[in-house]
Amino acid sequence: MSQLFSPYPLRGVTLRNRVTVAPMCQYSSVDGMPSDWHLVHLGSFARGGAGLVLQEATSVVPEGRITPGDAGIWNDEQVAAYRRITDFIKSQGAVPGVQLAHAGRKASTYAPWIADGSVPAADGGWQTVAPSAIAFPGYDEPRELTVDEINDLVDAFAVGARRALDAGFEVLELHGAHGYLLHQFLSPLSNQRTDSYGGSFDNRVRFPLEVVRAVRAAIPDEVPLLLRVSATDWTEGGWDVEQTTAFARLAAEAGVDLVDVSSGGNVIAPIPVGPGYQVPLSRAVREGAKVATGVVGLISEPEQAEQLLVDGAADLVLLARALLRDPHWAQRAAVALRAEIPAPQQYHRAGWR
Repeated sequence: MSQLFSPYPLRGVTLRNRVTVAPMCQYSSVDGMPSDWHLVHLGSFARGGAGLVLQEATSVVPEGRITPGDAGIWNDEQVAAYRRITDFIKSQGAVPGVQLAHAGRKASTYAPWIADGSVPAADGGWQTVAPSAIAFPGYDEPRELTVDEINDLVDAFAVGARRALDAGFEVLELHGAHGYLLHQFLSPLSNQRTDSYGGSFDNRVRFPLEVVRAVRAAIPDEVPLLLRVSATDWTEGGWDVEQTTAFARLAAEAGVDLVDVSSGGNVIAPIPVGPGYQVPLSRAVREGAKVATGVVGLISEPEQAEQLLVDGAADLVLLARALLRDPHWAQRAAVALRAEIPAPQQYHRAGWR
């Protein structure tokens, strides 16, 4: 039996298979509201056979958006707008999930097809915040967060988690990767605070762990909680896989069920990109922290995805570009792996075999 197409239990949720849609920013919201684009974009992956469909980075406060066009989960209107999307995903046999996020110093930027750099206030931009007043290269300098503001953000993540459940999402993921706020606190390259939130490893992981604990306490026991991490900054003196493993162990103790292992994004660095280039990072965290992991990064072929599960490198496979090219990737993979094809009745006439 194919491991990729075997069911996977996460607390009170069971995924029909281990094909997971990675969160992919669409920069297509207005005031944080999802649109028809999101319904069709996410719905196509559910119809295409994925087991878990993760909504893009969704900010818990307006100032946490990467761009003015980012999704949000900070008000009731947004909650209501997501329901038709989550209802459709569930109707197709998939599980809807959402990635809760705050971009920190990488907020208030342009959508990638518009321009590079920070959006000025005159064009709808805003003052960014971060653990320290250190700018990401090419972006405006952020303002250092106060301790009271850090506490407010912990609460904002917890409130966002409850809103997400009201919106129909059944799996929650915290975005602690790619140089966004939680990652900024973890890395000594972006966190140079001298208080209890900076300096030592224990201090740098304090805020991310407070967020994990607050979200876990705010949601029912049966709701799975995932955490995306960048396992390395790919830069000497930065966040690395050894620290990630120690952090993952603490996060699991605090209530995280699976660590979604990515890398990079906090500083400009040479990243050895290639097929499955983050698989060794996932394996290291999985074995070192004794925690379930998901792996992502240029995974495109069914046999490749199957083998990394067989080899014990991860428990879930997250796809991004491969699914943008082919939303029905899971159905094609099932044929290749001789598994039951997760296709709706309306598509059975396609003659997959």
